[in-house]
Amino acid sequence: MGKRAGRSLKASTIGISRANQSLLNFESKLSLADELEISRATVQKFFVGKPIGRENFHKICQKLQLPWQAIAEIPDDEFSLEELIVTSKDDVETLVKDVRQKTRTYIESKCGIVRILNMSQPTKLNDIFTNVNVLEKIGRNQRLSINDLLSVRLDRHSKRSHFYPDISQLIPGIKAIEKYPKLMILGNPGSGKTTFLKYLAIQCIQGRLFEDLIPIYISLKVFTELEHHPTLLEWISTIFDNYGVEPNTAKDLLVQGRILVLLDGLDEVRDIDSERVLIAINSFYNQFDRNRFIITCRTAAQEFTIEEFVEVELGDFDDNNIAEFASKWFAQKPDKIPKFLQTLRCNASIRELANNPLLLTLLCSIFEETNLPASRLEIYREGVDLLLRKWDAKRNIERKQIYQNLSTQHKEELLSHIAFTSFVKGEYFLKQQELEQYIINYVESVLQGEKIDLCDSTAILQSIEAQHGLLVERARGIYSFSHLTFQEYFTARKIAQSPPQTLNLTLERLSDRLVTDKRWREVALLTVGMLKNADYFLLMMKQKTDNLILEPSLQRFLHWVNCKAAAASINTKSATVKAFYYDLALAHILSLFGSTFEISRTLEVNFNRTLEPSLALDLALDRTLLLPESIHRVSDPERMIERVLNRAIFRARNSEPELARELQKMKQQLSNLGRNKQQFQQWWQVNGKAWTEHLKQQVRLKRNIGHNWQFSQQQKQMLKQYYDANLLLAKCLTNSLFVSREVREKIEHTLLLPLTETSE
Repeated sequence: MGKRAGRSLKASTIGISRANQSLLNFESKLSLADELEISRATVQKFFVGKPIGRENFHKICQKLQLPWQAIAEIPDDEFSLEELIVTSKDDVETLVKDVRQKTRTYIESKCGIVRILNMSQPTKLNDIFTNVNVLEKIGRNQRLSINDLLSVRLDRHSKRSHFYPDISQLIPGIKAIEKYPKLMILGNPGSGKTTFLKYLAIQCIQGRLFEDLIPIYISLKVFTELEHHPTLLEWISTIFDNYGVEPNTAKDLLVQGRILVLLDGLDEVRDIDSERVLIAINSFYNQFDRNRFIITCRTAAQEFTIEEFVEVELGDFDDNNIAEFASKWFAQKPDKIPKFLQTLRCNASIRELANNPLLLTLLCSIFEETNLPASRLEIYREGVDLLLRKWDAKRNIERKQIYQNLSTQHKEELLSHIAFTSFVKGEYFLKQQELEQYIINYVESVLQGEKIDLCDSTAILQSIEAQHGLLVERARGIYSFSHLTFQEYFTARKIAQSPPQTLNLTLERLSDRLVTDKRWREVALLTVGMLKNADYFLLMMKQKTDNLILEPSLQRFLHWVNCKAAAASINTKSATVKAFYYDLALAHILSLFGSTFEISRTLEVNFNRTLEPSLALDLALDRTLLLPESIHRVSDPERMIERVLNRAIFRARNSEPELARELQKMKQQLSNLGRNKQQFQQWWQVNGKAWTEHLKQQVRLKRNIGHNWQFSQQQKQMLKQYYDANLLLAKCLTNSLFVSREVREKIEHTLLLPLTETSE
């Protein structure tokens, strides 16, 4: 039961607006008063929101054909017996069912359709939504050291730096929703906060979540920009009224705790409206705290805490999330799903971006049009552009402009300065004080003479994090780039845009780093794509690479590689063939099982799909040389040996008939044993070594491969380092758009050549 209602009523802000619209049916307020036979002063008071008698209030509303409950501003503690419509549990359930049915259209139209980035047409949310996980411990609130963070940042498979949360802290997002009735969901830009909230609204209205509640989704940005600044209760009442629900029903249901209140985008509220909306949320929550509340906000933009609310943070997408999203995105083109996922597995730096749902959406949309990574640099550029310019602008969001005098170019230069300075020092994580000093140094040195409204490094740092998500607070007072890929991208940008007078020196230093530090190789690939003329950089890389193996024994090995390639006499590029033979030999030198042919495939993408007969023969013979190491790894060694020898015999029968006959004899020796496994093992134990040595002699004699190179451990490492450097050079050569034909041909011609032949 409520208190007895007062004897007067006044119109609410929204009520006055609706009354003015209905007033158009009358000549004036005075004619309305005359028709009702009440004083003109009473009508004037009604339209300015002053209290008037209840009877007259009801008369005016009835004449205007408006429900008085929708027009009146009823005090929170004032309910009359006639106003408390719901009095029994059965009444409540009946009302909830009725309101759910009437508002379903609103929820499904508001939340059930999404259009992300450059989608040609909207799609159903349920067709694209991917389950999310949340962290119950907010990273930025934890007191961790840089060493603590470094201990979990290394991906042992790709040897790249990633920023993984402790997965033991992750729980399914739906479980968090069910567990906590008052929830603040935090997340970085593009982490899927709005999509998740809309998904909850759809799940609820369709009876799959909290089927005894009525979901109300409110964009706080839209709400705060409404004319007349209604309260949350007034706005919900208006929504109900628009869908045929008595406006006062909203209050009844809120009192009963039967609303799922979904408030989206606290960070999207304009600065001038922020204080007002916080007061409105606090007031509304305190008034109706029996309901379930969920609020979303960017992690870095959260400036206040509601004591009763539990805070969780949306986790990055893991492999399962990515696979689920890709399966839904490419549902109409299922053949693309495995290709897309395989592309991510083979490109660690691109896979890194897929952790973020927004950037994953970007990758999927690009993959629909072309194959990744046709231009990895362009992918990164689009990702940066999306976070730095488009994401907020696309949704007309105005954020705090702490550094509004910094243009987009200035922001990129600032991020490049931070990235390069920290990357040179080998720093992935930066203390806040150090990061702020970088900002101060940039502002003071680069923006001299320009007016900066608030040259406050802390405010600038917070703005970069909140607005763009390119820098993230990993633990209290410790920051990093959101993805290592972005740190590498901005480092490369800093190098490529060095002043002309220092560019060559900067590129020379970069080429020096590439020899000894693998961290810089991704930076080099990006840099060469950004340079307007890559000639000097590529030639410098070539010089540094050639100087890696100056020892005479290593030069003799290179001489063999070139002799072997020259003897092949085929149409394939000489550099590709040299790389093929280098690769074959290196695998044996390093005791690796099989070759990768990475350099050859970099120079010619389809290289190993249709090998020239001469190369196919040598590859088949190389596989025979691996037989001794393979016998103990398989369950049926006789069958494996037969299959490998048959392939070599087939390849040799035309160009090397004598070798083919010899291999046939060796195969026959094994065939005479039959399929008796024990007999084979006994024979191999006695004769295997001699059989293997004879095979090697035949291959060396006929094809000049399979040599037993006697290199020290240090020399082996130098050969591997030389191979990796040439692979990087080949990748840079293919990635560069601006390299002269003369330099390209020179590098390709001298790739993997001994120094004596390079200088000719």
